[in-house]
Amino acid sequence: MSSRRTRDRQLAKLAARRAAERRKRRRQRILAATVGIAFAAAGLGFGAWVLLRGGDEVSPAAGATPTPSSSSPGPQAVACDAEVPDAASGERPSFAQPPEMTIDPARTYTATVKTSCGTFEMELDPSTAPNTVNSIVFLAGRGFYDGLTFHRVATGFVIQGGDPNGDGSGGPGYQTVDPPPADTAYTKGVVAMAKGQAEAPGTAGSQFFVVTGEDSGLPAEYAVVGRVKSGLDVVERIGNLPIQAGATDGPPVDSVYIESLAIRGT
Repeated sequence: MSSRRTRDRQLAKLAARRAAERRKRRRQRILAATVGIAFAAAGLGFGAWVLLRGGDEVSPAAGATPTPSSSSPGPQAVACDAEVPDAASGERPSFAQPPEMTIDPARTYTATVKTSCGTFEMELDPSTAPNTVNSIVFLAGRGFYDGLTFHRVATGFVIQGGDPNGDGSGGPGYQTVDPPPADTAYTKGVVAMAKGQAEAPGTAGSQFFVVTGEDSGLPAEYAVVGRVKSGLDVVERIGNLPIQAGATDGPPVDSVYIESLAIRGT
């Protein structure tokens, strides 16, 4: 009987700790939105903050063996009358260091992204971001992206996904760096990587964004991995979904899942 009461107390403490962590993440998202509004009011530009990873910096995990971390489930309502994919409840691997180079930098690769709202294809070009494209191919091959969400929609600007935490704070456990050329333009359909404000240009984890505006006006600081080659209408459909609290930037009202992300060489 005593051991049962002890176990119940331990479970109660664990539940309280998890609830506190969720409240912390919500406060961080609110803070990020507040800072973004202040930047816009100061004339510093909407795009300067929207692609930053929220929350604490992600440190590489210790050891060479991948260690699983559970992905955070989103709201149960799913956009476009879709259902929560089975992969959404799976464990997400974390890695201690970037993968060895296995792609051919002279080739291009096609990433087929099946979402709750349809399928689009991204042509991945390693010519300007070989380390980052190699990382995406590596992660996709291990099912890392399957079941994650597009956790951020910025109307007329970008959609952003690929975070195992589902709130803009997560990554694969390592980072790559591919500084983009100085004349890089982030126009509609361009696929690039999100990074933290204090991180060097071209730093990337697993979070990527797709530009939905004609020209985002972003500075050349985000590693460019390619562009949408087909299904841009699906990207725009996601980009036009309602956002929580009636905002123009933030989590969509209904979850948009990446049901699968598969790579093939071209």
